[in-house]
Amino acid sequence: MAKPKIMLVDDTRLILELEKSFLKVSHIDVVTAGNGAEALELVRKDPPDLIFMDLNMPVMDGISCCTLLKADPFLSSIPVVMLTTAGNDQDRARAQQAGCDDFLTKPIDRRLFLDMARKYTDAVDRREVRIPCQIPVLFLLHESPVGAHALDIGDGGLFLASREEVVPNQELRLALFLETERTPLLELKGRVAWVNQEGKRVHSGLPTGFGVEFLEPAQWQKDELNGFVDAARKGRGEG
Repeated sequence: MAKPKIMLVDDTRLILELEKSFLKVSHIDVVTAGNGAEALELVRKDPPDLIFMDLNMPVMDGISCCTLLKADPFLSSIPVVMLTTAGNDQDRARAQQAGCDDFLTKPIDRRLFLDMARKYTDAVDRREVRIPCQIPVLFLLHESPVGAHALDIGDGGLFLASREEVVPNQELRLALFLETERTPLLELKGRVAWVNQEGKRVHSGLPTGFGVEFLEPAQWQKDELNGFVDAARKGRGEG
């Protein structure tokens, strides 16, 4: 059985790599294009199951490409999610007129991106790659610093072993050192995604504690997290 295929269309290589990283644990094929004309050619040769397309691109923009796709009876059923600039209602109106199925705004939020992809294909996994670790972490709780250990970490979040009382969606500030060449101190904002309570475990294989999703990390922080996770996976023979 063929794997579902998602096409990513953007003229910025960094954006394409970021979107690909969101999908790296999903059982799907990913194909990329740098503009609407290239995307249209690839779609006609081998139609994907879902397209994420930037609105503003050279050669052919997302509006023109989406209009042509939706006018083709053989391709019109492919869902197109248009990436627009936050707060630009005029762009949204143009994209909607072109027939796009949904919108996402830049900068791209990993959780929203995966939720959108999951809406159109259940082959998309919302989880990111996690690696086991023992990293000391400080986080602020009611303005007081609290120490804990991260037992796993990925580029999107971590699990903290802790008996402190927190609730889902509670925002935290965290500080942690990664064992990289630069050994940077990462100061990150996070959100409690789920809680492993004593006697009420969400994940039975983990102790009392909670999962944290990182909120709006800077690009250099994402790079450090990705580099740390990739190096750890290679060290364990996983890639």
